[in-house]
Amino acid sequence: MAEIAFDDFHKVDIRVGTVTRAEAFPEARKPAIKLWVDFGSSLGVKKSSAQITRHYVPEQLIGRQVIAVVNFPPRQIGSFMSEILVLGLPDSDGQVVLLAPDLPVPNGGRMY
Repeated sequence: MAEIAFDDFHKVDIRVGTVTRAEAFPEARKPAIKLWVDFGSSLGVKKSSAQITRHYVPEQLIGRQVIAVVNFPPRQIGSFMSEILVLGLPDSDGQVVLLAPDLPVPNGGRMY
């Protein structure tokens, strides 16, 4: 993978938010969950479609803090407009495990 400059890293706006709403997304091509994530007063609530059904159900995501890229352009996923990219890492089977802070932090905090 090519090296990038520190200024390139700063172009990616990665923030923490709290899931306030989550719903199954059965009409998605691949199994997914619709998320509404509160990033505080600076950004408000943003939506995402996340392929995280292997380890998560909508009900258990409410109140959970997640890490997301918030400055990608919105993307239409079926009937749903995804505004952010929630970040995760693959488990040993390649299934998504969400990234999250290990202690509560204020919504909207930017990663550095």
